[in-house]
Amino acid sequence: MKLEGVLPAVRNMKDFDKILESDHGLFIILETRIAQLPQIVQYAKKNHKKILVHADLINGLKVDQYGMEFLIRHVKVDGIISTRANVIAMAKKSNIVAIQRLFAIDSSAITKNIELVSKTQPDYIEVLPGIIPDVIGEVANQTGIPVIAGGLIKSRENIDHALQQGAVAITTSNVELW
Repeated sequence: MKLEGVLPAVRNMKDFDKILESDHGLFIILETRIAQLPQIVQYAKKNHKKILVHADLINGLKVDQYGMEFLIRHVKVDGIISTRANVIAMAKKSNIVAIQRLFAIDSSAITKNIELVSKTQPDYIEVLPGIIPDVIGEVANQTGIPVIAGGLIKSRENIDHALQQGAVAITTSNVELW
């Protein structure tokens, strides 16, 4: 699956309805309860949408081998976003999209995360906050893995800067930027 452009990230059911009516063929679920997730994914798939789930943010889900089995085999998500190396490894083993979320809080964190990414080899890296274009370019150059910019994206200019520095896609929960 090739990710590019603006990737809508849904935080609430009001926005879920909006994304189903949009032309976007893929979106991200950032937060929900485990009891709601199977119905959300089923409804999205009925509307011909692919769905990525931020596994770390699903309330009630323990993201271990059994939690991942639930997401992949029973819920049938198309991809996983996580900060955890074991989750990325399980997603890759199951042949679904694996996105490693990386927080660029300081140079030490970036170095440690690049080391982690070199071991997990995710399909994509999501760099947060996505408004630091130099870090996006640095991570893309050092890892050779496509980078997605996310977090604090508030304008079209933020999107353009991130894309100019090497991001292949942008995640945002800002409906106006979808």
